[in-house]
Amino acid sequence: MILMNKQAIVSDRIRRNWKPGLMIIILNFLLSSCGIYSFKDVSIPADVKTIHLGYIENKARYVNPSLAPQLTDQLKQKINNQTRLTQVQTSDADWDVNASITAYDISTAAVSNQKSSTNRLTVTVHISFKANKGSVKDYEADVSSNFDFDAGTSFSQAEPALIQQIIPAMTTDVFNRLFSNW
Repeated sequence: MILMNKQAIVSDRIRRNWKPGLMIIILNFLLSSCGIYSFKDVSIPADVKTIHLGYIENKARYVNPSLAPQLTDQLKQKINNQTRLTQVQTSDADWDVNASITAYDISTAAVSNQKSSTNRLTVTVHISFKANKGSVKDYEADVSSNFDFDAGTSFSQAEPALIQQIIPAMTTDVFNRLFSNW
């Protein structure tokens, strides 16, 4: 008798709980067939297959000679690793991306006892995005990040460590601006 009551309770729970489960399965099916592929918050229309990423030029007043090539290389690697897009060398790709470093500026970020205690390096990358395919519209945008360092350290001493922070941070910021639906 107790066994029959347990089976009846289980059957009753299944009857009451199957609708939400079915709704989740149907919703998942509908969303996955909408024509946009999404990988790790990356949104790319299904008809977009190729991308051209031009060399990131350094047009800032102060030029770090290693920044542009490292940033270009890291961004290309991130696109290869986290999207299904094929990179091509010509600008007639489905998506054409050009970028330039427009700011690499130092300013005072904090003052203590009437002296600078923290300096800030601001790096800005200007992006020009042209969509030859897909529903994304052409746009231009700036991606900017700040990197603080101790004012007691000269910029030439702090710069090698800052570059180790700048490359991954700016790569991620530019990538997110290109591929994420914010």
